Amino acid sequence: MSQPTPTHTAQRYQAPALDKGLDILEVLSQTPHGYTLSELSQALNRGVNEIFRMVSTLHQRGYIQINDSDRYILTLKLFELSHQQEPAKSLIKEALPLLAELAERSMQSCHLALYQNGRVIIVAQQDSPERWSFGLKMGALIGLTDTSSGHVLLAFADDVTRVRMLNHHIRIDGENQMDPGQLFDLLHTIRQQGYATMPSAQIDGVTNIAMPVLGLENKVVAAINVPHVSRIDGLRRPDAAQIARILSDISLRLSQRMGYSGPHCYTP
Repeated sequence: MSQPTPTHTAQRYQAPALDKGLDILEVLSQTPHGYTLSELSQALNRGVNEIFRMVSTLHQRGYIQINDSDRYILTLKLFELSHQQEPAKSLIKEALPLLAELAERSMQSCHLALYQNGRVIIVAQQDSPERWSFGLKMGALIGLTDTSSGHVLLAFADDVTRVRMLNHHIRIDGENQMDPGQLFDLLHTIRQQGYATMPSAQIDGVTNIAMPVLGLENKVVAAINVPHVSRIDGLRRPDAAQIARILSDISLRLSQRMGYSGPHCYTP
């Protein structure tokens, strides 16, 4: 008897309701502002009656919520579920006290970013101890090709992984495109100097400083970024060069906790 092919198996074991629910989650992940039920039905090319029960179920289970504008938006439940497993869970657990130390020593906010399914996501964040701070929300999606965190994740990935990351890249709203040649030249420079630094492509007055977190077999597992905001009053605070040295110490210690045994990429 012949064995069923993957195509035959997929056709035999289809789950239309599950497909519908996943379609809803994927479409909502593409918009920062959410959709009304009518807009969601149009985006899915399905009737309102066809998706109403599924939307209600996802709402009841906490995967989506309704904002003040009566629009459905994603919650962080999927984010939370994905980070209850190793190795992300252990990475975040080890990173949190080090991020707190980094913020205290640099007097700046900082965050930890991972690459997941075509995007870069903020999985941990620490506010500056100053009266004011600039930082990204935990769970926020940021660009792969126009941020220091994204550049570090690409630069320290091996060639095969880097190509796969770029092939699966899903642009977020506002993400700036970069000429491939310029991007690869930039990634080479970052790998040579051991870290990335650049003015923010989104916010004036912010200079991002990012370094890799390495793990077993020298594989990059995350990026730590400090969005440096300079003070213009007389209060002395660590400058960008001093922050790079502090960040080098923190990222090496976190890398060692994740199984890395080599020297740091950046030695001040």
